[in-house]
Amino acid sequence: MSLVTLLPFIVLIGAMFLMTRSAKKKQQAAAAMRNEMQTGTGVRTIGGMYATVKEVGDETVLLEVAPGVHAVFAKNSIGAVLDDAEYNRIVHGDTEEELPAVPDDASSLTEAAEAEDTKEAKIDLDKKDEAEDAAEPKDGKDGKADGGADAK
Repeated sequence: MSLVTLLPFIVLIGAMFLMTRSAKKKQQAAAAMRNEMQTGTGVRTIGGMYATVKEVGDETVLLEVAPGVHAVFAKNSIGAVLDDAEYNRIVHGDTEEELPAVPDDASSLTEAAEAEDTKEAKIDLDKKDEAEDAAEPKDGKDGKADGGADAK
């Protein structure tokens, strides 16, 4: 067999090796993240539920999903371990920086633009331009209907 016939198989095996290697790294990172969970840590499950860790077992985690409401989850169902600031921002709506106040109506947002518009001359879109008036014949005919030079 020649090298040319073996080349596609070698490339295929190499691609499979690289894909399994990256998947294995992702699995190891997820397992390390789950092993770092401690009591009181905020987590997000793979279903999108946010909760606080109460107990960590070998294969299971006891989560407090609401005050006084506990549920047992498999460790593999934990999608992300969140730091305290992010968990409080998402669950409790706490923000560290002060957000700008948003008005109830949009009129205050357009006041500055309207003030500039009134300074400029307003354009009347209903009037025709004088050049267009001069181009049209006064009698309303275009010269083609009566057998003019351009008629064919």
